[in-house]
Order: sequence, then structure tokens, then C-alpha cells
Amino acid sequence: MAQKSPASKTPAAPAPSPHEIRPGQSIELLKALHILTRDGKMNQDSRRKLKQVYHLFQFIEPLLQDLKQDHPDVTLVDHGAGKSYLGFILYDLFFKAQLDQSHIYGIETREELVRSSQELASRLGFKGMSFLNLSVADSITSDQLPPTIDIVTALHACNTATDDAIRFALEKHAKYIVVVPCCQAEVAGVLRKNKGKLLAGNPLTEIWRHPLHTREFGSQVTNVLRCLQLEAHGYQVSVTELVGWEHSMKNELIIAQYKDLPRRRPAERLNEVLRTLGLEEMEARFYTQEPAAAG
Repeated sequence: MAQKSPASKTPAAPAPSPHEIRPGQSIELLKALHILTRDGKMNQDSRRKLKQVYHLFQFIEPLLQDLKQDHPDVTLVDHGAGKSYLGFILYDLFFKAQLDQSHIYGIETREELVRSSQELASRLGFKGMSFLNLSVADSITSDQLPPTIDIVTALHACNTATDDAIRFALEKHAKYIVVVPCCQAEVAGVLRKNKGKLLAGNPLTEIWRHPLHTREFGSQVTNVLRCLQLEAHGYQVSVTELVGWEHSMKNELIIAQYKDLPRRRPAERLNEVLRTLGLEEMEARFYTQEPAAAG
């Protein structure tokens, strides 16, 4: 029986090409985040993960540059940080070169993830990073955070944590808000609860009569209400796709910039949507300024 030639062996994962790893990027960080293997290689899953992070960075980098035009020290809070992939990549690609007092705060409820992120930041010398073991809601009143924040992010913060992140941003007068919502069940639950009494009188209830449609429509309506809420607080809102659908179904990217825009019309529209869909009990969640106090 013929021996296998060396060429027939399973090839090792190729080393990343120069265009995949940006100049000056921390190889130790990429290994710690398991984007690179211990010997510096990259597999297909890692390439996809890195591509997604870079794609999001392309949206956020211009916002950071704009903030730097206003003042040197930029503050960013990342809610539902998890292992802080986003925070670490943002720090590595942008913040560490600033040589000022700019700072990233990662907010996470799982203590072990907060601890491991603190250890990694210390090991890498990322002095402008802090990690707080707080819920998004508790962070709003925590004295561990500054009274104002420049930019707030929430990547796949589940269900109402995204709304808490928006509330945090409003309370902290953030100029920019960047969220990718996830697992939105609250509005769908209210639609389901009130469906019976609305079915006879409102043909629109056919949109969410079936349970699957209730879930999907609830998710869509949640993000529509979030956009109207932000507009009712003076923000300009854009909605786009984060990455291709082949990567993630939780794919909607909402970016808001505070521009002190007129608030009355979006506030009225939001309340009209709540009434039309039988969601009046959600007014406290999607709160707006009173029209009389709006611009």
C-alpha cells in the first residue's frame, strides 16, 4: 500500500493575511478574544467574527472622530458588554492611540466576565477601560459613571436591556447612541395579551393573529417605537443592516445622533401607534417629553 505523501495531510489553518489584521493591532488581544489561535492562525469562524467587529467599527469610528472635534476626552459606555469584544476592539483600534483621558466603560451583570475583562485590560495596559458589575438599569444612577457620556452602545442587549440602554443614553445626554437590539419579547407579550379584545374591531390585528407573526411583528414594532422615542427626544435616527443575513438574524443597527430636532410630531406618532395597536400600557417604557416642553 502506497504511503501518503506529505501533501495529502490536512493543511494547517492559514495565517491571517495583512488586510485582515490592521496595523498596530494587538495580537495578544486577538488571541485572548479567540479571534486568533495561540500560534497566530485564524479559522473561518474567526474571520467571520472579525469581519463583523470591523464592520461595526466602520460605523462607530466616524462618530468617535466627530466627538474628538468637540473635545479631546471621549467617553463611551458599552451596555451588556459580555466578554467586551466590542469595547476591546474599539479601544485597540481607536482609543489607545489618543493619549488623553478618553475612556470606555463596559457594563455587564455577570461578575466572572467583568473580572476576566478587568484582568485582560490590565495585562494589555489598556488603562482607559473600566468594567462595572451592574445591570443597565442600575448603571443609570450609579456614581461609578460620569454624569454625561458621549456615546452609548448596546450590541445584542437582550429584550428590555436595549430600552434601558436608550434610557441611560437619554439621562446621560449622549450625543450618539448605537444599538443592535436582540430577543424582543415584551411588546409581543402585550400584543398577545390584548389580541382577543382587538380582533373584532381592528382588521390590523390580522398582522399578528398567528403566534409566529405576533413574535416577529412585536420585534418590528419594538424597534419602530424605539426610533420614534429617540426622535421625540431630539435625535436624528438612521436604521440599517449590520451584516449580511447569513451571519445573524439579530441584524438591525440603529444609530441616533442628538441634533435637538423638533420633538412634537414623533411624540404624537408614537402615542398614535401605541393606541392603534392596543399598547397604551407601554407608554412608560417608550416615554417621550411632553409636547408643551418640546421644541
